[in-house]
Amino acid sequence: MRKAMQLAFVAIVTCFIVAAPAMAQEGGAPAPAAPVVKSFGVGLGAGIGAGLSVLGAGIGIGLIGSRTVESVARQPEVAGTVQGLMLISAALIEGLAFFGVIVGFLIMILF
Repeated sequence: MRKAMQLAFVAIVTCFIVAAPAMAQEGGAPAPAAPVVKSFGVGLGAGIGAGLSVLGAGIGIGLIGSRTVESVARQPEVAGTVQGLMLISAALIEGLAFFGVIVGFLIMILF
């Protein structure tokens, strides 16, 4: 363990020594600034929209799961068919939730 710690320390120090000349160079154009949200309301709205999208997907998948277990308990012979349909439905709901989150973040970044 001690040998590994010494090796890690030597590797970190070597990285700092090698990187120092590269970081000391001057010139070149300054780095572009990160996009800034112009309004607090846009960020808040995008966050609430993304959160509601995920919340709705969680509720939907929970309902699908409970109904699937209930239907398999009533008719065990159709378990394979019901499970396949449940997985397809859950995947579609997850895709919709992912779309909602992406749209929320794009609104936050672009506006």
